Amino acid sequence: MAKDFRFALGIRFVKSRAALVEKAKRAEDAGFNVLCVPDHLGAAAPFPTLTAVAMVTTRMRVSMYVLNAAFYKPALLSRDLQALDVLSEDRLEIGLGTGYAREEFEAAELPYPSAGARVDYLGHMTTYLKENHPTVPILIAGNGDRVLTLAAQHADIIGLTGAKVRAVDDPLAERIDFVRNAAGDRFESLELNLAITAVPADGSRLPDLSLTRRYASGLSDEEMLSMHSVLSGSPREMADTLSGYREKYGVTSFTVQDNHLDNFAKVIAELR
Repeated sequence: MAKDFRFALGIRFVKSRAALVEKAKRAEDAGFNVLCVPDHLGAAAPFPTLTAVAMVTTRMRVSMYVLNAAFYKPALLSRDLQALDVLSEDRLEIGLGTGYAREEFEAAELPYPSAGARVDYLGHMTTYLKENHPTVPILIAGNGDRVLTLAAQHADIIGLTGAKVRAVDDPLAERIDFVRNAAGDRFESLELNLAITAVPADGSRLPDLSLTRRYASGLSDEEMLSMHSVLSGSPREMADTLSGYREKYGVTSFTVQDNHLDNFAKVIAELR
């Protein structure tokens, strides 16, 4: 039996309390299951933002896409997560990643570890949080072999980007097969999440590729439009695309940015 869809809305910037409250309530009414905040200097701070969201919503869960594990010590992060879980009345999900932006480490006056050391620390953080928050779902997002192995063996939700790691025709299928092999018997219980980087504006059929271009600067527009993380067409056509992802890949969870709230709400309505 196919798993139910889940949809997450990412909020990167907060202009005012009123704007945040309005957007959070609108997202909940539109059928989004999760509201998440990234962890970047210069963007909204995850914990106060998510606490504010939790206080004005009742059904929508709160999460991070994703916390930079290297910014935190496990016991201190655990304390903040516990408080957010209480204030959200058990609606917390924990999103974790290795961190990647050297300039943010430098701005935070923190050493920038090697890629391998960052993955090792993510593993340490994941073990600690699973022991201290055993009932809270954990999402680990990444694309490399070591991060996806860690996610497959310890996380509840796998955050995929659909980006190509090897020279294959279907990079999303390749990464999911990798997770399946690493997860073993756990695989059927995992939720597969895909980060959507581009959605058409309301009334348009073609997406704005500016965010996608940040992460795939070497690709042509045609190549970006063919990526799994880029949606095109009407709400009905996008809904059909996501239904196809569920049938072909088993991906049932999708994260979009808040500038796509209104048009993606129509996609959600088509799928429910």
